[in-house]
Amino acid sequence: MRYVEIYGVPIPRIVIGLSIVLVYLIVAFTLRYLLLRYVGRLAEKSETRWDDAFVAALRTPLTLNILASAGWVCIQYLRLPPDWNQTIDQLTRVGLIFALILFVDRFLRESVGIYQKRLDEMNLTQGLVRALLRLAVLILGTLVLLDTLHISITPLLASLGVASLAVGLALQGTLSNLFAGIQLISTRPIRVGDFIRLQSGEEGYVSEIGWRDTRIRMLPNNMVIVPNSKLADSVITNYDLPEKELAVLVQVGVGYKSDLARVEKVTIEVAQDIQRTVEGGVRGFEPIMRYHTFDSSSINFTVAMRAQHFVDQILMKHEFIKRLHARYQQEGIDISWPLRTVDVSKETLDTLTKASRSANE
Repeated sequence: MRYVEIYGVPIPRIVIGLSIVLVYLIVAFTLRYLLLRYVGRLAEKSETRWDDAFVAALRTPLTLNILASAGWVCIQYLRLPPDWNQTIDQLTRVGLIFALILFVDRFLRESVGIYQKRLDEMNLTQGLVRALLRLAVLILGTLVLLDTLHISITPLLASLGVASLAVGLALQGTLSNLFAGIQLISTRPIRVGDFIRLQSGEEGYVSEIGWRDTRIRMLPNNMVIVPNSKLADSVITNYDLPEKELAVLVQVGVGYKSDLARVEKVTIEVAQDIQRTVEGGVRGFEPIMRYHTFDSSSINFTVAMRAQHFVDQILMKHEFIKRLHARYQQEGIDISWPLRTVDVSKETLDTLTKASRSANE
């Protein structure tokens, strides 16, 4: 046994080495405690949940990291045989890689909890998502670990590549819909409860965004089921974005002999009454009207009101047309209908008259 003299006292080298390792562990665990305590307080004060997930995922891997790094301290100060040093070095590397894998796995699991609401909207359980993420982390971590231990992973990568290609080809449609659904959830062009219109013409409320398809409940209470891949590539009109309120536009036409100033006054009064009394109208909004076209038999204008939601405009237009028609009749304002003037020559008119008389005889 080798000795080291300290102040003339021979002390075994192994005792000194173990003392250094012990001091290292005491200092490291003390710093770990202080660091986690300080970071934890900062996380409690912040509004975001990401720092909480980071602290929760850091605790156990940091402990494992300290224990693994103690192996290198042993190699430096214990003067062990070469075989022992090599074994401890490999165990230390394995411990550090395992600590990294454990940290990534726990951080991803905590992140799934943050996105719990969006996963519920997508009809995906947290257990399924966590299992898929854990499988991916374990596969990548195992490959890194094998490479660190100088074990050839080329055959394994080739096997995984062939298997992935086969699975990808077999599940091409399913995977396309899955990733399209994840894109819809992450970018949120539509949300559960939104009223949308598809490029193909169907419109209704989004009732569910699943991992394979999205379900839209139409106003007649029918369900349209659209694959996520087609929905992601389609042009969608979302009537609930950026807000639920929207303009209600009604096209009206009056005769050329009408007093336009009086028409404007009467029309605005009716629109204001609709805005105040009809359910679904935005209270306090001032309707407007603008003349825009000299048509063949009328002067046309647009009346703009405001509804709280897309379907509210149906009742507002219904009541507005009824009340405006009654008010125009009361005020003597002419709502014209299409007229056509036909220019017929005298010879043609005489011929038509004779033909009509002959037919009657």
